[in-house]
Amino acid sequence: MHFFSLLDLPVSSWKNGGGETREICRIPPVPGDFFWRASIATIARDGDFSCFPGVDRIITLLSGDGVELSGKDFHHRLSLHSPFHFAGEQTLVAHLCGGVSMDFNIMTRRDSHRATVAVVAKTQIPAAVTDGVAYVLRGRWQTANRMLSVGEGMWWQSQVPAIIPQSDDALLLYAAIIVR
Repeated sequence: MHFFSLLDLPVSSWKNGGGETREICRIPPVPGDFFWRASIATIARDGDFSCFPGVDRIITLLSGDGVELSGKDFHHRLSLHSPFHFAGEQTLVAHLCGGVSMDFNIMTRRDSHRATVAVVAKTQIPAAVTDGVAYVLRGRWQTANRMLSVGEGMWWQSQVPAIIPQSDDALLLYAAIIVR
C-alpha cells in the first residue's frame, strides 16, 4: 500500500504547453510503458489529447467548469465527478468550458488490464485480485492505521484494508484495476 498527497506528486509539463500531469503511479514503474497508470492532470487551455493506441482511458473531472471532448462524429462534455471511458487511440480535442480544470485519469493496456472508476460515499473493500487507487474528494477516510483527507490518496497492488468514511460529507474516487 502506497500513500500520496496531490501536493507532493512530481509535476510534468505537457509538450504542447496546455497543462501538466502529476503521476500517481505506473505499473510496472518503467518509463514509457505500463500495464496501468494513474495520474491527475491540470488542463490550462484547449488542445489535443495525446494518442495511446491499445490503451483504454477513464477521465473524471475533479474541478473546473467542465471540459468538452470532441472528435470525428463524437462530442462529450465532462461533468464533475462523472467518470468517462474512451479508447486511447481516439483522436480528441479538449475545449475548456471556463477556466482551468483538473481531472483524474486511469489508463490500462487493453490486452492485459481493465478498470472501473466510481465516486463513492460508502465503505470500500477492495477485492484480493485487484490493484487500485483511492483519492479523497471530500471529508476524511480511514484505512488501516492512516487517516486520509482531501487531496490525499493511496494506491495498491492486491489486497488492502477497507477504506471507511469518517465524516458525513465524505466522498472518494475509487478505481479498481483488474487483470484480464
